[in-house]
Amino acid sequence: MSVDEIKKQLKSKVLVIGADKVLKALKNKELVKVFLASNAPKGLVNDIAHYAPMVRVEVENLEVPNDELGVVCKKPFSIAAIGMKHLAEKGKFEK
Repeated sequence: MSVDEIKKQLKSKVLVIGADKVLKALKNKELVKVFLASNAPKGLVNDIAHYAPMVRVEVENLEVPNDELGVVCKKPFSIAAIGMKHLAEKGKFEK
């Protein structure tokens, strides 16, 4: 999975984009998966590695750097982290 799944989910409103928003949603148990850019800051990686096991969230390290991840998400800035909300997982089971 990875970049292709992110592209598919962009049209639906199930992605949380940005490190601060991802951390907040992770702490509130709103996510099922977190994607990290290959060059995400070590502080962010450590924070997500700390909180993700507590709320049983899968973390996937992408092979894409943060500037390319911004392009994939059609944003004019780099993105270090993306989170996927529970709604995305429910949609998979309904199909």
